[in-house]
Amino acid sequence: MHLGPIREAIAAAARTVVLPAGAGKLTCTGYIPDAVVAPHFFTGEYELEFDKAYGRAQDQAELTCRVLVGRADDATAQRTLDALLSGAGPASLKQAVQAARGAPGEYALGGLADDLHIRRVQGYRWYEHAGTQYVGAELIIKIIGDGRS
Repeated sequence: MHLGPIREAIAAAARTVVLPAGAGKLTCTGYIPDAVVAPHFFTGEYELEFDKAYGRAQDQAELTCRVLVGRADDATAQRTLDALLSGAGPASLKQAVQAARGAPGEYALGGLADDLHIRRVQGYRWYEHAGTQYVGAELIIKIIGDGRS
């Protein structure tokens, strides 16, 4: 399981969200950027567990993603963030990313992984990134894939 292409595919899935009117367009990267154009979603650090099944048949990763929203207006920024973190709706990152799982019986992310699941949201707070303050949160994604590839 190669996490570089998986991270890029998750960012591509996140790009499909439709933000509330006036919130702009979500920018997304499959890596930790030097600077962001808010609102911004990016894939960050990960933990990778090898050999979850006999013969290198399965590895498991836990990927931390962040979404950062500008703070020009605190209340508006938090409403936008809340929409992104909701479980459903046009702005839901959970809905957009999990749609990339494919249909039942299909591999996730166009065959890059066996499956993925957004496990939780955490760290809803102010973040500093490249010297600028944003309101944001982390999404934790569990990814299962073939350890032999």
